[in-house]
Amino acid sequence: MSFTMSIAEREHFLAAVHVGVLAVGADGAEPGKGLLAVPIWYDYRPGGVLTVLTGRDSAKARRIRATRRFALCAQQEDPPCRYVSVEGPVVAIEDGVDPAERAAMAHRYLPPATARAYLAATTEQLTADIAVRMRPERWHSADFAAVAARLDGPLPPTGTEHP
Repeated sequence: MSFTMSIAEREHFLAAVHVGVLAVGADGAEPGKGLLAVPIWYDYRPGGVLTVLTGRDSAKARRIRATRRFALCAQQEDPPCRYVSVEGPVVAIEDGVDPAERAAMAHRYLPPATARAYLAATTEQLTADIAVRMRPERWHSADFAAVAARLDGPLPPTGTEHP
């Protein structure tokens, strides 16, 4: 049984709201300074590029500039578990952030009133952040709903013992 999602399923999943985990290495990394993996907000439209906003001088930004690639994994933790992982080349790094794009990102992840308050309290990010765009090149995915459908009832909550 294959757990791999179809192209349409994986693109639809990645376009949904998930906190992604961005992973990026470093060229010629010293021990302890190899791979960096951190949670991050992102935006993706099926068939398009994946966009993250991050601090211009952050470890993420420095490593992305050095490697010109990164990976991102988005997951659904509640059973049935699903995930999509993408990796690819950076196609653009834009200095500063478009206010409309930043507002859309905040409203994607936060309730309206919280998003408005967040945007008002962090206006300096418009000039302190960069927009990084990556074209997904390698995809990995899994949808374990097929396993759940074969069981006699729903999957137990995560962390419980199975009979």
